[in-house]
Amino acid sequence: MEYNVGDIVRTKKQHPCGSKLWEITRVGVDFKLKCLGCEHVVVLEREKAKKIITKIEKKVGE
Repeated sequence: MEYNVGDIVRTKKQHPCGSKLWEITRVGVDFKLKCLGCEHVVVLEREKAKKIITKIEKKVGE
């Protein structure tokens, strides 16, 4: 799957705030994700991020 900055993605596990939706804010060697529930920011290695993302809810420009 192709991921772009601004995409909204769903993860397997929910964040402690209860949200499963995240916005991608950086793509590269690492992914930077912002929780849409509480706006907490995490940085994950590309491989780990690809494992936890189940689907893209909204692509940029849609």
